Amino acid sequence: MKIWLINHYAVPPQYYPLARPSLFAKNLIKMGHEVTIIAASTVHNSDLDMINDGSRVKREIIDGIPYVFIKCRHYKGNGIDRVINILEFAIKLPRICNSLDKPDAIVATSFDPLSCYQGVRYAKKHGIKVVAEIADLWPETLVSYGAAKPSNPIVKILRQIEKRIYIKSDAIVFTMAGAYDYILEQGWETSIPRSKVYYINNGIDLSEFDFNKRKYVIDDEDLRNPDIYKVIYAGSIRRVNHLGTLLDAAKLINDSRIRLLIWGSGDELAQLKDRVVSEHIGNVVFKGIVEKKYIPYITSCADLNIAHGDNSPILRFGLSPNKLFDYLAAGRPVLVDFHSPYNPILDCNAGFESDGSSANDIANAIERACNMSEDEERTYCDAARLGAEQFDFKVLTQKLLDVIESV
Repeated sequence: MKIWLINHYAVPPQYYPLARPSLFAKNLIKMGHEVTIIAASTVHNSDLDMINDGSRVKREIIDGIPYVFIKCRHYKGNGIDRVINILEFAIKLPRICNSLDKPDAIVATSFDPLSCYQGVRYAKKHGIKVVAEIADLWPETLVSYGAAKPSNPIVKILRQIEKRIYIKSDAIVFTMAGAYDYILEQGWETSIPRSKVYYINNGIDLSEFDFNKRKYVIDDEDLRNPDIYKVIYAGSIRRVNHLGTLLDAAKLINDSRIRLLIWGSGDELAQLKDRVVSEHIGNVVFKGIVEKKYIPYITSCADLNIAHGDNSPILRFGLSPNKLFDYLAAGRPVLVDFHSPYNPILDCNAGFESDGSSANDIANAIERACNMSEDEERTYCDAARLGAEQFDFKVLTQKLLDVIESV
């Protein structure tokens, strides 16, 4: 089968850490299918561009995967240049698609709904079966984080585009387990039946994880120390992640064995490091940023991996952060300090949720974990690794292929 994966941001993962499309492509190719990824040339959060010679399009095979890059305006941040970049990719997409040999199926991804809509529209026009892959709920994410009100005209326009994507596609794959709750909330169930909606979360390449765990080892005295209880956070350190709450929690912990080890970087790192010094928070250590290949070893050394976040309303539809699947693959207990009714960690029995999201709730949950029995710890560890096998990309790719073949 010839399959296109249309995803605005799907440059090779060595340039931007979005591995999902490339892992789907690699596994589909191994299964004997012909796959092409179509993406914008710009690399998100970077000055890099996959096209530097003035061409409007570039075809290239990278790591065995054929890519088609569409030249789009460079941007920084979320200003007008990014809006133009989004519009430019969506506008240019049909013309570029016309220059390629037609596929048997298209998977069109919505990080922004415009390119997904164009992919669905193109497929329907040419009699190609099409799956809409929804990795982010737009415009609901804007509403949930307070960036726009439901009455905002832009929100209303995006909502109509979103609805048309769902209606026109042959099937819809959501990364959120509770996405149909969203469709029910919008009152769209009559035109969008549950039977065309599927759930395929993000996941992990277990073979790569295990290889990196063995090969890329960090010589870190805290990770080697058997006398401390290692609570590990690995991820962005930005204001939107509210890591200050973890520092507040650390100040409330009375058990001297517990140490919070934080890997990552971001716009709040300097401020939080200053807090550690000025407030004499001796049980928190910022370790800096490391390449993704070191994360398997780091998370596997944890006594407890912590999934930290806020209780955004968008979480009522499910969780899909990549770090959850790193934590599962590490085979260590996981603490989740925010609530979602659809939580892969809890579904796998790989860990537990704190009673609340306050610093006191988090501190109590960490101390509870530190004092759990060996049998309870082993149960969580075994369940985490078994859970990771459910989210191995070999399994997820077969699920995606089953959806494609079913339409």
